Amino acid sequence: MGKRIVAVNAGPRTGWNTETLVSEASQGAVSSGAEVERFNLFRLERYTGCISCFGCKKERFKGHCICKDALTPVLDSIREADGLIIGSPNYLGNLTASFRALYERLIFQNLTYNIESPCCNEHPIPVLLIMTSNAPDYMYGSLLSDYKQTLSRFVGPTEVLVSGDTLQIWDYGKTDWRWTMFDPQAKLRRHETVFPEERKKAFELGRSLAL
Repeated sequence: MGKRIVAVNAGPRTGWNTETLVSEASQGAVSSGAEVERFNLFRLERYTGCISCFGCKKERFKGHCICKDALTPVLDSIREADGLIIGSPNYLGNLTASFRALYERLIFQNLTYNIESPCCNEHPIPVLLIMTSNAPDYMYGSLLSDYKQTLSRFVGPTEVLVSGDTLQIWDYGKTDWRWTMFDPQAKLRRHETVFPEERKKAFELGRSLAL
């Protein structure tokens, strides 16, 4: 029986960089015989980040966020999954608010505040974290290192894939925007030459995640 993988898109744009790489990783997992359950955080109804109610610190709720909203089925599915793919664009030097909401609740439910056993997650699963960014790949190494360390500690061993200097729009020459910071032709060349290789890498990482 194949593994069950949860794939989460924490970006808002349909058909663009983040969704494309999450989809490629998902297809890679499917190619390994996995069943993939997909969630798009921007299409869910109202939800919040951690509300610091400390319900998950009670023994009977250990490892379970007790806040009930649109993230509850996502958290429940991740808890029962064999692997997690999660992708987000970089907004203003960090990942999206939607990503952060899920991340806070995913991590905090497994944090015990107990020195002897700080994590109560009894079912660690491999994680693939994908970040896309208009800025170059190398700009957010420290940020991603922190995410990788925390996810590895409280969810499971984490791999990171970064796609930087991405194409944001097809037409950078729209007069209403005047985006003079960018070289539109260089952006397009990268999208046509480098991004396909990143798609292949996402596929392979997804495939490996499900083995």
